Amino acid sequence: MRKNARYFYVLFFIVILSFIFWGVGTVDKTGGVEILAEVGKYKITTEEYWKTYDRIYRFYREIYKDQFNEELEKKMNLKDNVLNSMVNERVLLTAAQKAGIKIGDEELQDAITHEQAFMKNGVFDKDVYVNRLRLNRITPEEFERSQRQELILSKMRRLVELSVDITDSADLQLPRESSNEQALKMISQAKLNDIREKALNSYIEGLKKEIKIKVNKKLLS
Repeated sequence: MRKNARYFYVLFFIVILSFIFWGVGTVDKTGGVEILAEVGKYKITTEEYWKTYDRIYRFYREIYKDQFNEELEKKMNLKDNVLNSMVNERVLLTAAQKAGIKIGDEELQDAITHEQAFMKNGVFDKDVYVNRLRLNRITPEEFERSQRQELILSKMRRLVELSVDITDSADLQLPRESSNEQALKMISQAKLNDIREKALNSYIEGLKKEIKIKVNKKLLS
C-alpha cells in the first residue's frame, strides 16, 4: 500500500489541472456553498472535492478494471487520500505565498506552449489549445490561473526537495559488488526520490501546525 500511496500523490498532481477551477461549490438550501475544509485563507468546497475524487476514482477504475471494487477502494483509503492531498496542496500554496514565490507571464506562456496536449505536428497550436479547454469546460483564463498555481506548487515542492542534504545519507549507500551500473543508478534514484518525498511530507506536516485548518468530514458521509 505504501507503493500505491506514493503513486496516488504523483497521480493527484498530474490530474489536478483538469478540475481545479470547475465550479465554486455545491449550492445548499440557504443559497450558499458547502465548505468541506478551510486551510488558512483557502477553502475546499464539496463540489471541488467530489470532482477531484470522481476523476481519480475513474483513473483507478481504468487501471484495475473489475478488481476495483468497494473493498479495494476502502483499503486504499481513497476518500481520505483525496482530501488530504487537496489540503496539502493548499498548505504548500500558503507557504509559497509567504516565501514570495511567483510565476511571471513569460514563464507561464512557456509552460503552456510546451505542453504536448496542445501541440499539432510538434508545434503549439492555439486552436487545439482552445478546443481542448472547451471540451473540458474550462476557459483559457481559468486554465492559465490554474497553470500558474500548479507552477507555483512545483517550485515550492522543488525548493523543499532540493534543501534536503543527502550527500551523507546512509539510505543512499549501495552495494558495490554489483557490476550493473544502470541498476545501481536506478536504485540510487529511487532511494533519493523516497528521501525527498519524506522530506516534503515532513515539511507539510510541520506547516500544518502553524496554519488554521478546519475540516467537516460529515459532508463526505
